[in-house]
Order: sequence, then structure tokens, then C-alpha cells
Amino acid sequence: MLLSGSQIVMEELLAHGVDTAFGYPGGAALNLYDALYEYRDRIRHIMSAHEQGACHAADGYARSGGKTGVVFATSGPGATNLVTGIATAWMDSVPLVAITANVASNLIGRDAFQEIYITGITMPITKHNFLVSDPADIADVLRDAFRIAHSGRKGPVLVDITKDATIGLSEYRPRPPETLPEPLCIDPADTARVAALIDSAEQPVFYCGGGVIASDSTRWVRNIAAKAQIPVCHSMMGAGVIPHDDPLNLGMVGMHGTVAANLAVDRCDLLLAVGVRFPDRVALNPGKFAHSAKIIHIDADRSELNKNVKVEMALRCDLKQALSAIAEKVKGTLHPKWLEEIRGWKEECASLPAADDALEPRSLIERISKLSGPEAIYVTDVGQHQMWAAQFLHHTEPKRFITSGGLGTMGFGYGAAIGAQLANPGKRIVHLTGDGSFHMNLNEGCTAVSYELPIITVIFNNKVLGMVYQWQSQFYGQRYSATVPERKTDFVRMA
Repeated sequence: MLLSGSQIVMEELLAHGVDTAFGYPGGAALNLYDALYEYRDRIRHIMSAHEQGACHAADGYARSGGKTGVVFATSGPGATNLVTGIATAWMDSVPLVAITANVASNLIGRDAFQEIYITGITMPITKHNFLVSDPADIADVLRDAFRIAHSGRKGPVLVDITKDATIGLSEYRPRPPETLPEPLCIDPADTARVAALIDSAEQPVFYCGGGVIASDSTRWVRNIAAKAQIPVCHSMMGAGVIPHDDPLNLGMVGMHGTVAANLAVDRCDLLLAVGVRFPDRVALNPGKFAHSAKIIHIDADRSELNKNVKVEMALRCDLKQALSAIAEKVKGTLHPKWLEEIRGWKEECASLPAADDALEPRSLIERISKLSGPEAIYVTDVGQHQMWAAQFLHHTEPKRFITSGGLGTMGFGYGAAIGAQLANPGKRIVHLTGDGSFHMNLNEGCTAVSYELPIITVIFNNKVLGMVYQWQSQFYGQRYSATVPERKTDFVRMA
């Protein structure tokens, strides 16, 4: 059938199961938005207050719902406004397809109104990007984009389409989405060796990151941990890999982690690291990180292996397949002395006196957890409140703690909460933010109100940029430069 390039875009979105997209229109994107109007009964478009908010919404939609996030933007500033959102998705390995409109192909390179080289700008922060100037290429490019976004280590892909390609006609033949490549399986010999190392270890520890959540491998981590009685710590992105009240849960490791998690990693003799990057917030001094341990690192991305921390075994393979294979081989040696030592660390920390102030962060976060219920999805911004949430929320399941871990994007939360609400209409969405982060993208509150989205926002208003203020207090002689904004925003009246 003969369709315009914009209609082909919509047909391919439908073919890939897309029923919700985010964005903001503009001149170069008018043909795409005209097609969205035509397909409005099948593709719901959410118009954000700003393209960055739209991109964060697509991100939150993908993280919490397990689908691909899709965002539209026009050329020039519309496209560049996506950059922070794309970079956020890149750092946290979120499958996202950004579709931008560009000026007509005969104007490319002539400094036309709102022309920008968005493929060049986003090259370092996408798995791949495309510039399409022929409507006949649109279908194949979008099929490639969705395949790339989901294969191996997930991530964002950008498709930039010239205005003439969006209106030009081409023959369109529907095809099923491309099949993802077969997962790279762990070698049976490596499976046996990993299982043997686990069974022979006296003080093993699991260290799980966002890769475990993204690959839906939580079940197998819990299986191995229970079978071999291995304590589990996690990165901030790995929250929910094990229930907070599981005796094997050590909590978050690293700069803002628990004492038990950090001591366990420091003293373990085997560290099974799965889907992690060993970032500086966890392994600031790589040479001393888990210095007594043999480290096994399993990851879908070859570039992460032996990048920050040198390891005993570096295995590039599909996490779910590898962990399920290891689970079958592990015999299940017990470690009573090791577990008793860890229990002592946890009890010592738990015995710290509780604050009398109900607004003290730990008390407040734990109260929010109890009131929100076990099915709630929490979305945070970035700052002190983010660390309190990571530490004290009652994480029970994966994909219920949505945060910007790698890029640390202030202003991420409101847009991401909108995406999470739309992906999970029956669940309670709780947006935790600080007064600093809230100011970054508070305009997305208008989006939430316009679409009548029941998002609960809790603002930790300490009237300072708390994380930076804390560093200035500790490392800069209490010289508080630009961290006490003295804004007079009345959040109650705003609500």
C-alpha cells in the first residue's frame, strides 16, 4: 500500500506494540503530528510541557512497564532538548527510540531555520542513530532501531527524519518485527567453574546491578542466593533484586550504601558481580575494592568487563541464561559463620536509636513505604532524598524503584513518574523529590494535571541543595557557595 513517510512511522510503531508515545510538536514535525492525529485511536500521544520532560516520561514508561519508550521532537531546539533525557537513558541502559524531525533534505548543511546536526550531537549517547531522507527507508530503519534498542545491553536509539521524507510517498509492506538475536549463552565449562567457585567459597557475596533488573534475571539471583546462602548487595540501580526483609539482603553498596554491604564486599573471598559497572561511587579505589576476593563479572556488554575493576573471570553472556545455568549447577554449600558475622553487622546498624522527629528522613521514608503499600512504584529525582529513598524504602520487587543512577539528572523525577503512571495505571506512583530537583522540571506538574494522572509527589524541602551543601560542609570549610538559593516558592499554594 502507498503511504506517506509519517504514516509508515505510525504503522511501524503499531507493529512494535507501541500504543503510547510522548513528545512536543513543531514546524518540521508537523507531518508526523498530522499522522499521529490520523492514528490517535491506536497511538496515544502525551504532550509534555518540555521535550526533556517528554524524554524522561518515555524513559519512566520503559523502565517500569518493560516496553520501549518512544518520544517525538521537532528539529533544532526540540531535538536538542531531548539530549539530557537521551543521555539519562544511555547511562542507565533504557530501551528508548527518539524520533526527531529535521529540515528538508535540500536544506541540510545550509544553516536553515531550526537546523541542527542532532545525529552528531547524540552519537556518544546512543547505541546507534540514523538520518533518513527517503521515505522508502523509514520502515527498515525503524525495525533496526527497535531491534538495536532491545538487543544485548539495552539503550536509546535516535531516528532523525527529514521533513520531505515525512510527507513523501512510498510503498509499504507490513512485516513482523525483526527477531532479536539469540542470547549469547555461557559456556558450559564456565558454568561449571563458576558453580565450583561458589561451592568452595567461605565468604561469598552477590553484587547485583541494573543489568539484573533490565534482563528480568531477579528470579535466578534469588534462586542461587537461597540455594547457596549467599548474601546479596546491590547498586542503586539494582534495588528490588531481593526483598528488603530477606535475611540475605545486605542493602545498597558504595558511598551511600549500608555498613553491612560495604563490610561484606571488603571481606568476602568471592564476589559474584552481575550486571554492574563498578562505578566510582562503588569502587572509588579499584585496586582496593573487594581486595581479598576472587571476582566473577557477568555482563551483556563486553566493554564493561575489566574496565574499572580487574577480575578473575570476565564473562560476556546473557544474564538470565547464565544465572539459570549456574543455578542448576550450584550444590548449595552453607556458610553459617559468615552469615552470623553479617547478621551482627546488620543488627548493630539496626540498633541505632530512632529519631523522635517524624520528619527525619529515615522515619519519613519508612512511613511513606508503609502507607504506599507493597505494589507502589517509587520515582525519585537526584540528591539527598534519592539516597534516603534507596536506603530506606522497602524494596520488594524489581522495576519499582525508578531513578537516574548513572547520569544523576536533577529534574528526572516528574517526567519519569508520568511515564510510570501511564505504563502502570492500576498502581500507586509516588514521586520523591527535593526542592532543588523539583524546580528543574516543575512544569511537568502541568502535564500530570492536564491528563489527570494520580501521581503523589513528596517534596523534601530543606531549602538548600542538600547533597552539594553536605559536600561543602565536609570538604570546603563550610563555604556555602550557591547552595542556599533562598527561593520563595510556595509549594503548597502551587499544589
